[in-house]
Amino acid sequence: MGRIVLTHFISLDGVVEAPGGEDFKYPNWTFEFDRGDAGERYKVDEALGSAALLLGRETYEGFASAWPEEDGELADKYNGMPKYVVSTTLTEPGWNNTTVLSGDLAAEVSQLRKTVEGDISVPGSIRLAQGLLEQDLVDEIHLMTFPVILGHGRRLWTEMADRTTWRLGEARTFGDGVLVTVLERAR
Repeated sequence: MGRIVLTHFISLDGVVEAPGGEDFKYPNWTFEFDRGDAGERYKVDEALGSAALLLGRETYEGFASAWPEEDGELADKYNGMPKYVVSTTLTEPGWNNTTVLSGDLAAEVSQLRKTVEGDISVPGSIRLAQGLLEQDLVDEIHLMTFPVILGHGRRLWTEMADRTTWRLGEARTFGDGVLVTVLERAR
């Protein structure tokens, strides 16, 4: 059975918007910090350990425009692995091994969990991540927290219908004080 794993770059004040994008008040804000070789390897290993990607449409379009042109271990993984994009508007995905999920989020993701063995990684995709959290479909959250307060931007957590409980699975610091926290759903 598949596990839904959110993975986000996040500021101290909870901003997850455009950590490497230019269309934002603070473009490429994560690049101001050095994660060090161990921090870079952590992110690569996290991706290589995933069985599939689950993406919102905007994140999918960003990945689909970048990764097919890249080479190397991570590009090979992303380009070859199964990808699922949640969208009601996308009908013809151009990136190989991509399936569009356009129905009820809870039903589609529950079915996906039954068919994929291993971690189903959800990188970025703020609205999708919020929907998955709201539907209590997330098994694990990986946060790479950067030592900055942005004071502006979209945040991962918004008001939710009910509380959920998590336990700390791991916490490690890399480079310039970049903290990785792994939270596991306590059920």
